[in-house]
Amino acid sequence: MKNLLVTGGAGFIGANFVHYWIKNYPQDTVIVLDALTYAGNLANLDLVKDHPNYKFYQGDICDTALVETLLREHRIDTLVHFAAESHVDRSISGPDAFIQTNIIGTYSLLKAAKRVWLDEGINRDTHRLHHVSTDEVYGTLEADDPAFSESTPYAPNSPYSASKAASDHLVRAYHHTYGLEVTTSNCSNNYGPFHFPEKLIPLVITNILRDLSLPIYGDGQQIRDWLYVEDHASGIDKVIRQGNIGECYNIGGINEWANIDIVKLVCKLMNEQFAKQSSLAAQYPLAKSAIAGNSEKLISFVEDRAGHDRRYAIDPTKSNKELGYQPHESFETGIQKTIEWYLDNPVWWQELLKGN
Repeated sequence: MKNLLVTGGAGFIGANFVHYWIKNYPQDTVIVLDALTYAGNLANLDLVKDHPNYKFYQGDICDTALVETLLREHRIDTLVHFAAESHVDRSISGPDAFIQTNIIGTYSLLKAAKRVWLDEGINRDTHRLHHVSTDEVYGTLEADDPAFSESTPYAPNSPYSASKAASDHLVRAYHHTYGLEVTTSNCSNNYGPFHFPEKLIPLVITNILRDLSLPIYGDGQQIRDWLYVEDHASGIDKVIRQGNIGECYNIGGINEWANIDIVKLVCKLMNEQFAKQSSLAAQYPLAKSAIAGNSEKLISFVEDRAGHDRRYAIDPTKSNKELGYQPHESFETGIQKTIEWYLDNPVWWQELLKGN
């Protein structure tokens, strides 16, 4: 039985992890800490809010004293760190928040964990801090380059990826210098329920439902490796339970897609949904292109993002061999589940998009 503190647990990946953990380990205590900034949404946790072993605290990971208090009062033995600023475009226009949350915030957590677990000796021999990172710390790949492995040198190209790389290094340093028991995972692009609508897949879905333009950066040939979010949660579970202390593990879907092909696929699947379900036209009367079966006409190409990495791809061999990790969802089943979730949950995303 574990006592977990999940930072950023009201965000997209964090909330899905909380759902996964409570479903699979209902006897464990799950404490969520989230500052509820623009991408943190308490509604993401409505499904678990009445669970007897769940508790939510609104607060900032930079508040070291608060983190220490939660670690002590709830006898936390496992800290799973999702809290981060994560949108590359926002990091380009306003990098300060990324430095503060991703670097200073991670340092604050490490200080609190060291004080409570090591200096005070609470759960000294049974603790784990798991740090959730990204494939973007490795930089960019050419079309014929091998996928990123755990030994790929770091070469971050955006303020976001640089801030995550710095946080990865701090976690490593606290293990090697102080003996803090840590693991790190670097994942490929996630998709699925509760994904904030500024990201590519939910942006395309919700814009189709409002008959708005589908903006594609540059030529749309940027390639990303996609992973269904619940498969990411199961991978983190395996790292926490089976991973070696101090090690990093790549979690990916072996599922590379060019951005333009993702957008075209979502358009096709949305057209099919509207053709199959006549009730959708009444539910989403603004979706004129989808109703007519030609959502792809909404695609437009816009000026490329500054410093836009061309390709990301994860080699999950280490996780596969050492942890027995395999994603359960194919991209075909995962993207279908994602589209159906957005169609079935308009109140959730419409509330986030008010005024846009």
